[in-house]
Amino acid sequence: MSTDLVAFIGFVALFALMLLRVPIGMAMGLVGVTGYGYIVGAGPALKLVGQTSMRTVTDYTFGVIPMFMLMGAFVSISGVSKELFRAANAFVGHLRGGLGMATVVACGGFAAISGSSVATAATFAGVAYPEMRRYGYPQPFATGVIAAGGTLGAMLPPSTVLAVYAILTEQDIGKLFMAGIVPGILAIAMYVLTVAIIVMVKPDLLPAGEHKPWSERIKGLKDVWAPLALFIFVIGGLYGGFFTPTEAGGVGACGAFLLGVLRGRLSRAQVREALLQATRTSAAVFTVLIGALLFGYFLTITQTPQKLTESLTGLGLGNYGILALIMLMYIVLGCLMDAMAMIILTVPILYPVILHLGFDPIWFGIIIVMTVELGLISPPVGMNVFVIKSVIPEVSFSTIYKGVLPFVVTDLIRLAILIAFPMIALWLPQQMIR
Repeated sequence: MSTDLVAFIGFVALFALMLLRVPIGMAMGLVGVTGYGYIVGAGPALKLVGQTSMRTVTDYTFGVIPMFMLMGAFVSISGVSKELFRAANAFVGHLRGGLGMATVVACGGFAAISGSSVATAATFAGVAYPEMRRYGYPQPFATGVIAAGGTLGAMLPPSTVLAVYAILTEQDIGKLFMAGIVPGILAIAMYVLTVAIIVMVKPDLLPAGEHKPWSERIKGLKDVWAPLALFIFVIGGLYGGFFTPTEAGGVGACGAFLLGVLRGRLSRAQVREALLQATRTSAAVFTVLIGALLFGYFLTITQTPQKLTESLTGLGLGNYGILALIMLMYIVLGCLMDAMAMIILTVPILYPVILHLGFDPIWFGIIIVMTVELGLISPPVGMNVFVIKSVIPEVSFSTIYKGVLPFVVTDLIRLAILIAFPMIALWLPQQMIR
């Protein structure tokens, strides 16, 4: 049997296992080991499983994932989300659509500490939705703005998706984190602008909230200065070359723990809950990573990436034509798969194509994450939509998708801007001190 046919059967088997709801990491590992064993032999394939698993879980660089996840768990459990929302609401909540703007800003702040899109969406579905409904915001807008704001966790550091991309492509995690900052700020600004445009087009749709006195605004800032200072310290240390990414994660986790304890926000039971939460999530990510690496060995031995590169470059579409084709594929996949599965499945195949075309791998990582963000709120799957539905069961899927459509358009415009102006993502990493 030719290697091309083996690779084809491997992909068919992988998608069949995914349709049977086998976890993506397990499915990729099973197909990768089976295919590798068929071509090379069972002995080398089984040895590969042990070597890959041990190397992944003991690699110092990979420690960045559990450290930042622990930092996010401590911050999330200590109630920072409510403080961020109150602080943002105190400044803009009195404007028409102000609660929506406050939700976007608070989501950005929380995402910048937790690094998780799903956690951000779930948290603010419980924090911001009741407040918006209390002031008469329509259900589609209230759920749509939370779903869109939740996607910021995939872009702003410390992003788990960016860390996994860096590991799969052997890129500098610190540079990728820095590359996500300006596009992340741009995302927040464009989402806020989208809310403002909705207010301009339909002035009566979004009511104004309560006007807060300056004393309450200052109190709100006092409540959030500590976690924001922690984020600035960690990312600033990473930017200045004082920390490696793994060290930055350790400093962030330790800082989040100390802040929670000193402010009386972390009990012994909550510390245990945070540790268990970070452990479970990290174990799931490492399982997916090991499976992806095993599948990557299978792809390498069948030369699938090289053959795909030759096929795409032979289409005569030009570099940006091929990039547009890849982005279209990601948008379609985003409607069917979750963010991590998209990254894990496609990057080992498409990364050689991007290098051959001469695109910057750091910039391409940001492009992928932006497309993944779009997939988080696109029908028919939209992971953030499902999360919000689970937290607010009385809201229908159609209602959430209706509210999220303006933000999908915003994401498409932002994607076009970043493709046209790559320096938006690349300028900050180029200034890093090494």
